[in-house]
Amino acid sequence: MGSAGNLCSVLLLLFLLGLHHSSGFWLLNVVFPPDAKTNHAPSNSTPPLIIVPGNLGNRLEAKIDKPVLVHWLCYKKTDHWFPLWIDLNMLMPIGLDCWIDNMRLVYNSTTRRSSNSPGVQVRVPGFGLTNTIEFLDNNKLSGYFHTMVQNLVNIGYIRNETIRGAPYDWRLAPNENAEYFSKLQGLVEEMYEQHQKPVYLLGHSMGGHYVLYFLNHQPQAWKDKYIRGFISLGVPWGGAVKPLKVLSSGDNDGITMISNIKIREEQRMATTNPWMLPFDKAWPKDHVFISTPTFNYTTQDYQRLFTDIDYEDGWLMWEDTKNLTGDLHAPGVEVWCMYGVGLPTAVTYIYDEEFPNTDPVDFVYADGDDTVDSFSMGLCKHWRDQQEKPVHVTEYRGLTHLDIVYNEKVNEQIQQILEGRSEVPAEVDVRFDPV
Repeated sequence: MGSAGNLCSVLLLLFLLGLHHSSGFWLLNVVFPPDAKTNHAPSNSTPPLIIVPGNLGNRLEAKIDKPVLVHWLCYKKTDHWFPLWIDLNMLMPIGLDCWIDNMRLVYNSTTRRSSNSPGVQVRVPGFGLTNTIEFLDNNKLSGYFHTMVQNLVNIGYIRNETIRGAPYDWRLAPNENAEYFSKLQGLVEEMYEQHQKPVYLLGHSMGGHYVLYFLNHQPQAWKDKYIRGFISLGVPWGGAVKPLKVLSSGDNDGITMISNIKIREEQRMATTNPWMLPFDKAWPKDHVFISTPTFNYTTQDYQRLFTDIDYEDGWLMWEDTKNLTGDLHAPGVEVWCMYGVGLPTAVTYIYDEEFPNTDPVDFVYADGDDTVDSFSMGLCKHWRDQQEKPVHVTEYRGLTHLDIVYNEKVNEQIQQILEGRSEVPAEVDVRFDPV
């Protein structure tokens, strides 16, 4: 289905307003990004910055000429590129089926590569620009990095010049995104030559793993010349527990009009979800992530898990991606590792006998940011003993996974880092900040 115009825009706004504040990606700040604040006079000596967004964190567009349709109401062919993410039609009853068929990847277990759905072309708009990571829809109803970018503009940064975005096809793990890393290297070198200063890289959530993969594949001499530092926000360095639920029983992220089982169809087709499972080298071997009446699954039981949930391609995808960043090799540049703590975060999902085609009936919680546990995010501390470049760690008590990109104190710290003040506090309490 194509764009539904203003009606869908209104539906999206109403829908976003009705979401639970604790849902993983959709928060009130998405609809109403907080105002940026100016804390200092604008600077004319801003070092260049590239932002790499997290999973779901930039727009995707599609053009279709499909051999078959999943429903007769779906569009068969378009002559123009249209929004795929966020596609407002996914909120419509039949639109979800059309959207899933347009969004899905087809995994070839022989070649171990993914391709788009037959008859679908997908592109990532806005590489090098900020607009497609500031807002995820053309109507500017779903804000992501807008608050942070505007805050930097207020202190002298210039959109698409000194601050730029590096969006990517977040359905694909790095082993299938070689062209992206070539473009990212070119963007770093271009900004260095233009501004005659090394570049800061900033990655949120899964975007931090993309940055780590990129840096791990660059010679140290290149990093010493072109990279000033790496700012990471809420990155699940040891993998995340949530993708286990996503792949097993689906997760609608609080979108109550979409069933978890329905959205699971699309979620199982992205190679990034198996990639982001808890890393077997990071977690205790006896930690139970999924508990059912018949079996308890740890990192040692992934093959059985994929078989039991009837998703055996997931095992192959995990084998393809488990070593991409699973060893957590130090990035070889100065790092600022920032993440939320102090919030209950699920680290074990408990199911009844209807597993996997039902929601968990209970949870075991640990400390984290309500989406990723602090154990995983805190693994960046180990780099202090693995590289000469400094590694700075700040824990934000009471800060959720997505709110870290909006929070005023986080943005103040990022501003100070970019201004050359490297030292940061070990902990910041945001629990009593005014809204």
